[in-house]
Amino acid sequence: MFKKFKFLAGYFAGMLLVMSCSFVFSQEIRIEGSTTVGPIVDAFVEAMKQSELGVRFTVKKTGSGDGAAALIDGRCEIAAMSRFMKDEEYKKAVNAGRKPVPFTICMDGVCFIVHPSNRIRNLTKQQVTDIYTGKIKSWKELGGADIPIIVISRDTSSGTYEVFQELAVGKSKLGESVEYTNSNPQMFTRVSTTKGAIGYVGIGFLQEGVSAVKFENVLPTPESVASGAYILSRPLYLFTDGYPKMGSPLMKFCNFFLTEEGQDVIKAKGFVPFTKY
Repeated sequence: MFKKFKFLAGYFAGMLLVMSCSFVFSQEIRIEGSTTVGPIVDAFVEAMKQSELGVRFTVKKTGSGDGAAALIDGRCEIAAMSRFMKDEEYKKAVNAGRKPVPFTICMDGVCFIVHPSNRIRNLTKQQVTDIYTGKIKSWKELGGADIPIIVISRDTSSGTYEVFQELAVGKSKLGESVEYTNSNPQMFTRVSTTKGAIGYVGIGFLQEGVSAVKFENVLPTPESVASGAYILSRPLYLFTDGYPKMGSPLMKFCNFFLTEEGQDVIKAKGFVPFTKY
């Protein structure tokens, strides 16, 4: 009888544990998209985990285009994007029964970076275009060292790439020697370890190991991005399928940037919150 009691007690304890785990993870919020927005999303997730114990978060960072596609296909609840959704993406979303809703969470600057040993500290739009189209091949042509320019770009599914193309080089076709990277961290690593390299990252990825270059005589800083003086600036977004239910974890996450804690997180990550500098 005692053994039977112990067995039943253990059985019910196990059932309660299973039920408890099911309750704890009663909802999943899947987030896919931009590697630029990635650090902000990761920090938001860590902050939200403290208050939303019933939610499981999963994050994939492969590019803004991938985030849009995932939202359209119903593979995520949030698409993190460093650009606005394109017209053709909206059409696909509507045809799939989706209703993309944007949340503009902060501002970012697309920043050109070089190896710290490079003494070039300012580039014009024309010079950037000539570098990326292959017309200028050596830093010596710009007053720098007599070494080849290793030109690095983000991949074409990246929102950062599209902003770079629109605001920095226009419709010019990039040269055949341009290398492509899949993320901001990969870009940072490539430039920081290659003396002749030039690349571009979101402002939150400006760290020791690379040097930021002025664009048209303006250095990318939170202040210059916030004021609009740095022209390679853009908003960052979270997109959902329809407007989230008021008070839901999804709505709380998308509106977290409006809280004081959310603004502090954005600033701590090196991006530009909607506050005065």
